[in-house]
Formats: sequence, structure tokens, C-alpha cells
Amino acid sequence: MSIYEEISALLQKGRMKEVSASVKKALDEGHEAKDILEKGLIAGMDVVGEKFKNNEVYVPDVLIAARAMYAGMDLLKPVLASSGVKAAGTVVIGTCKGDLHDIGKNLVKMMMEGKGLEIIDLGVDVSADDFVNTAIEKNAKVIACSALLTTTMGEMKTVVDKATEAGIRDKVTIMVGGAPVNENYCKSIGADIYKPDAASAAEAALAVCKQ
Repeated sequence: MSIYEEISALLQKGRMKEVSASVKKALDEGHEAKDILEKGLIAGMDVVGEKFKNNEVYVPDVLIAARAMYAGMDLLKPVLASSGVKAAGTVVIGTCKGDLHDIGKNLVKMMMEGKGLEIIDLGVDVSADDFVNTAIEKNAKVIACSALLTTTMGEMKTVVDKATEAGIRDKVTIMVGGAPVNENYCKSIGADIYKPDAASAAEAALAVCKQ
């Protein structure tokens, strides 16, 4: 088993300390930080994401795996930064104004980070202006809006409208998700992408950022 496969396997089991130790060992052996990230941590999170999508693992399993991923990332970030390796792209994520639910958003964030994307998490109760202004400031390719309430999903249309007003609508992809949201609603408000689960959302965001 290669060091990358070892890191991936440990991450899938959520072995935080062992992931950390294996990432350090890989760095000490002279492996490129980018390779450790892509072939170890991201590869492991890809498996977790796929299993989550297929209902083979559940939210607690994803949280434990993500914790292990972050432990490895903490060691890699300074090395990646000093070697000039950039994230695959930037995503601004948050739960819409008036909505304080964040479990779904946090899962999507973890899955997206597991794809090597830089995530700007604005938290909950986020106004349309904050989504759009942050996307402009951070040169983000994706705005990801979450809502768990039918009363707050209307804010997603405001985000689309504000992005149009700001003149960035052709530069930014707007993703929507959450329990009351579906494909038809996504189309009706002029958003770009709806995905029913965190793993699919992360795959879609990566595809946009790679364009």
C-alpha cells in the first residue's frame, strides 16, 4: 500500500491522529504536498462522498472523516501556500437570510473542501448583498445558497437578482440546495445548479471551477 492509499484509508475510517502522522511522514519522505492532498486526502473524501450519496455511510461518518481531513490539511496548508499551489477555485457558501440551519450547509462545505476548493463560509442568516459582495471581493466562481425553510428559500431569488444588478451574473454560478428546494424551483428563480445531496453539490462546484 502506498503512503497515499494509507492516508486515504485512514481518513475514510476517521482516524484523525493517524492521518496527521501519515501526512507528516509523507512530507518527511519528500512527497509533494499537492500529491498528498490529491492522492491521499481528496481521494479519501471522494470515497466517503460516494458512499454518503449511496446511503452506505451517514452524517456522523462524514463528520468524523472530515475532521481527519482537516487534521491533514492543517499540515499541508503552509507547505501548499509556500509552494504557490492554489485551490481549484473559490466558493462562497451560506444559509439564506432568516434561516439559522447549518448542518446541510456544513456538510456541503466539508465535501467541497474535500475536493480541494477554497470555501468562504458566511455562516447562517446571510443577506443577498453579503453573498454577492463577498463573491466579488474573493473572485468566487460559485455562490452556494442553502435554505431549510419554505419561508427563506425566496431569498435565493434575491441572490440571483442582486448578482444580476451587480453585473456578475455571467461570471458566477449560483447553486441552491436544502430540503424544500428542487430542480424546478432552481430553474424558476434563474439559479444555475440544484443538487439533492452534499457529494453531488461538491462534484458540480468542482466541475464549474475547473472550466
